[in-house]
Amino acid sequence: MAAVMESPKPASRLLRGALDLLFPPLCVACRAHVADPGSLCPECWRQISFIEGPACSACGLPFDLDPGGETVCAACHAKPPRFDHARSVMRYDDASKRLVLALKWADRLDLSPAFARWMERTGRPLLEEADLIVPVPLHRFRLWRRRYNQAAVIAQGLARTSGKPYEPSLLQRLRATPSQGKMPSAKARRRNMLGAFAVPKPRRAEVKGRTVLLVDDVLTTGATLDACARSLKRAGATRVLALTLARVVRAAPGEI
Repeated sequence: MAAVMESPKPASRLLRGALDLLFPPLCVACRAHVADPGSLCPECWRQISFIEGPACSACGLPFDLDPGGETVCAACHAKPPRFDHARSVMRYDDASKRLVLALKWADRLDLSPAFARWMERTGRPLLEEADLIVPVPLHRFRLWRRRYNQAAVIAQGLARTSGKPYEPSLLQRLRATPSQGKMPSAKARRRNMLGAFAVPKPRRAEVKGRTVLLVDDVLTTGATLDACARSLKRAGATRVLALTLARVVRAAPGEI
């Protein structure tokens, strides 16, 4: 029998109504009025290209047609990634880019609860397998300049909604690498990430034999997630899964 959800208590309804009168809920993208806090208005929701349906069983690249079974894309077949499975909530395009960059550079931390809900829905199969959640780390100098790690903000919200352990310092960034956005190719991105991450020796016992869920904001070529997965598996992780808010989807085959 399905569980019956309790109705909100009258006091809670009154408080929510009073808050909505004082601070009407606004669309997190365009600031139009919406019914619930931390949501998108219908127009902005239609603009987001959520990734659903058949996808590469390794990197999560969406397929136009369902090939059936556990099929990998051409790029993953040619060069299998170090992570075991990756999934993303939406395509990284003009509509989603505004939201992602607002969190990353514009201090829009109010976006993180909505992002965590979306990621929990998309990544539920991965979360069921995961033993702990680890964000892709920033180097300490970049963290000092930016003041927060957007991947950690999302991961913390995801851990809160899923109940999974959150370990923000389990994986460390050793080098202040140039921005991946400045790299001219996927090969250059992979070279840029060589030796960039490590699990500190005192914490390797926490990784050994575990399934780790890596969290990041955007998957472009997969080089950053690949480098993180390599370090986690060297430290003894059995499986490394990856969940990102958005991913680049190119028309031409090749990069992950």
